[in-house]
Amino acid sequence: MSATYPIVRGLPTLDRCRVMGVVNVTPDSFSDGGAFADADSAVKHGLQLWAEGADLIDVGGESTRPGATRVAPAEEQARVEPVVAALAAAGAMVSIDTMHASTARVALRAGASVVNDVSGGLVDPDLPRVVADAGVPYVVMHWRGHSDHMQERASYTDVVAEVRAALSARLDALVAAGLAAEQIVLDPGIGFAKDAEHNWALLAHLDALLDLGRPLLVGVSRKSFLGALLADDAEPRAVVDRDDATAALSALVAAGGAWCVRVHEVRASADAVRVAARLRTERSS
Repeated sequence: MSATYPIVRGLPTLDRCRVMGVVNVTPDSFSDGGAFADADSAVKHGLQLWAEGADLIDVGGESTRPGATRVAPAEEQARVEPVVAALAAAGAMVSIDTMHASTARVALRAGASVVNDVSGGLVDPDLPRVVADAGVPYVVMHWRGHSDHMQERASYTDVVAEVRAALSARLDALVAAGLAAEQIVLDPGIGFAKDAEHNWALLAHLDALLDLGRPLLVGVSRKSFLGALLADDAEPRAVVDRDDATAALSALVAAGGAWCVRVHEVRASADAVRVAARLRTERSS
């Protein structure tokens, strides 16, 4: 498995896996129940994550949990623009989590440095062009459909091979559309149109995705497959009590070559990726 942390155009080089902290400016997030739905609380939370060691703050105005209702781009923009602007003005490096070109434009003007698109450019064909013109990093996730029906599409013969092939095809298509390969980060989409067994298979075989030659972002934080693993008396572990398991996976995927982990609770994962990097350094020497 690759032991490198590759360079992504537009971001500083690090000798370890990055940590992306999540700020959901939504009333219906699975992870925090809308605790940061207003701009002031979202900015405060983002600054706390930054102080705890996040390398990027990922701001989203539309929930992508299974079953979530779609949000109009104008509403999404009203939610995220003041948060992105305030965090960027405070010195944080901000990612905008959106599938819409118009929202990306607004966020980039407000100071965002990265675009994180869970649809991998499939929802809005203008979004890759916006990213190409801006020259910023673009996170491209494996995607099979919107949140309200994506779990109906969690059917694979070989999930690792099929996700790898889909990401490879998106990479080729985006480069053909004008993006530089050096801008692109790939995301296997843990939990998106995938059941628990699919998630574990992908995590166990990140090497197959690393072979595509692009950095990998891995988002497992607080997801339902962890709740199922940690179930007590047949009841899934509560969402906010999954952070220890999240940090454990942060260490493991960082040691396996992941470029970034996306998490809701930053401090433990920030420690975990540093431990993983130190151990990798010792092994390589």
